[in-house]
Amino acid sequence: MPASPLPELGFYALAGGSLNPRDAINEVRDAEELGLGTAFLSERLNVKESFTITGALGATSTSIGIATGVTNFNTRHPLVTAAHGATMQALTGGRYTLGIGRGIDLMLRPMGLRMATTAQLEDFAHLIRRLCDGEVIQDHQGPAGSWPLLRVSPAPSQGVPLLITAFGPNTLKLAARAFDAVVLHTFFSDETTRRCVQTVREECERIGRDPASVRIWSCYATVRNDLPEETFLLKTTGRLAGYLQGYGDLLVATNDWDPAPLERFRADPTVRSIRGPIDSLATPAQLEHIGSLLPEEWLASAAIGTSQECAAAVDAQFDLGVDGVIMHGATPEELAPVVDAYRAVRRHGRASASAAVTA
Repeated sequence: MPASPLPELGFYALAGGSLNPRDAINEVRDAEELGLGTAFLSERLNVKESFTITGALGATSTSIGIATGVTNFNTRHPLVTAAHGATMQALTGGRYTLGIGRGIDLMLRPMGLRMATTAQLEDFAHLIRRLCDGEVIQDHQGPAGSWPLLRVSPAPSQGVPLLITAFGPNTLKLAARAFDAVVLHTFFSDETTRRCVQTVREECERIGRDPASVRIWSCYATVRNDLPEETFLLKTTGRLAGYLQGYGDLLVATNDWDPAPLERFRADPTVRSIRGPIDSLATPAQLEHIGSLLPEEWLASAAIGTSQECAAAVDAQFDLGVDGVIMHGATPEELAPVVDAYRAVRRHGRASASAAVTA
């Protein structure tokens, strides 16, 4: 029998990528048994294409929220995205949230695409919301693009909540204006998380929107220290190193970290020898070496330790003002002891507060 629901907790399916997308099906079933509130799915353009896998998750689950977290707005025609959102809502009975983000320049530029601007993201969000609300859009010309006629027919029976991932103040303020939820990035310090929450809430108040109507998720690496050593290194050092490869300057600047270690990391011969994502390709010996390059402070922005220590760290994230915590980088099977420990420290009233906002 499924455990009592924990709507304030989520996880990422196929965290770190997978060559077997069917693994996500068992993960979402396990997550429902644990009572987790939302299953998130990031996208890689290989066998981790998000629209396909979220459909599978919707068809094989019954209660858990499902969120794309995230895809890029400019890799698909907006009508394709709107039809996907409408289909997912019908398939899941209203459990789906569509997430979009700016993208990573290192990945988009070789495809002939560019990172999305704030204006493009806002324009696209309004387009998708209008289409999923059944509106016919004619002769649209805006930052996201120009289209003669857009409509989903017959009109969807319900709209689709929208989510965005964010680093800086412009995107956080955009979340307040045009989205229902925002996911803060992994390895944010407590100070950064608190500042991001304040930015979203203050922008909501400025524009006259209820601050509680935007759900803020902390994406929080959660790694038990009793996992096999290689797995532990991949989920800690490997994951942070992968982020530093893709957008290290942004992560360091957002956290107000000293940039000198990032320069040492980039110049290191071992790092330079790995032609691809470190969290997928590095050997245990390479990971140990790379770990010696990273300040302890950087890796401390995560829940790492025993199940009880991880649970306490997850619980403490709510003191920073977030509405939900995505326990990132771990499967539901790996998270089960952490979730059990979390139930023991979970504070009264959290369920009703978390259930009041969309996934």
